[in-house]
Amino acid sequence: MKISAIQMNSSRDKAANLAQAQALVARSVEADAPDMVSLPEVFAHIGGSVAERQGAAEELPAPGEDGGAVYETLRGLARDNGVFVHGGSFIERAGDQFFNTTVAFDRDGRELVRYRKVHLFDVTTPDGTSYRESDTFGAGDCVATYQADGVTVGCSICYDLRFAELYRLLAEQGADVIMVPAAFTLQTGKDHWEVLLRARAIETQTYVVAAAQTGTYMDGNDERASWGHSMIVNPWGHVVAQASENTGFASAAVDRDYIATVRGRIPVRDHRVF
Repeated sequence: MKISAIQMNSSRDKAANLAQAQALVARSVEADAPDMVSLPEVFAHIGGSVAERQGAAEELPAPGEDGGAVYETLRGLARDNGVFVHGGSFIERAGDQFFNTTVAFDRDGRELVRYRKVHLFDVTTPDGTSYRESDTFGAGDCVATYQADGVTVGCSICYDLRFAELYRLLAEQGADVIMVPAAFTLQTGKDHWEVLLRARAIETQTYVVAAAQTGTYMDGNDERASWGHSMIVNPWGHVVAQASENTGFASAAVDRDYIATVRGRIPVRDHRVF
């Protein structure tokens, strides 16, 4: 299986973001012929006020029903390109609650999984910028995996990356690949992004696929910056593909024989005590 991690510079313009996603997926399919594409966190809308973010939210449809613009765009990308689509994340409305939610689709546009981000980014970064994800979102409470051509894919989103216990649970559920769609800040990303991704890959002995936001966006009157550097890390911890600072994509093949080789070399799953 070959996977492309799509790197975007999203904004508050939902229609423009969906068009950007479609164009970048089309480019990756033409250039690299992936079996799966992954989009970044909040790819359809980022920034703005709490009211703007909630206004961009969509309810997820019941099985067999049509969804909103984001849901149908993702389903169309899968069906039209014949690829699995890991839909990064977008803002889900569920009654009077909102969640940062991943939805994935198979090659025919059938939904495979729904995952709500568990760990919310309520942090003040070293430059004094405050992020309060809980002002907009509620937290999920489930671990989620799905099957794609015999590969078990685990779900996580951005700040989840800092919580190794989630990744251990995904490994215990048989994950071969773990997705990390993200909008990592410039301040934290330059020091922690690659280190954490490589650590999670080494610990879980899985491929880690991290599709990221890059560049700047407006949050009210404040300009904020995302780190970018979308990458794919193999189970030995090597970065096997990485995007630059610009929008684009990084592609690499998932080798299941190599996963087995790494797990055989260092059988930590057999040696775990606690």
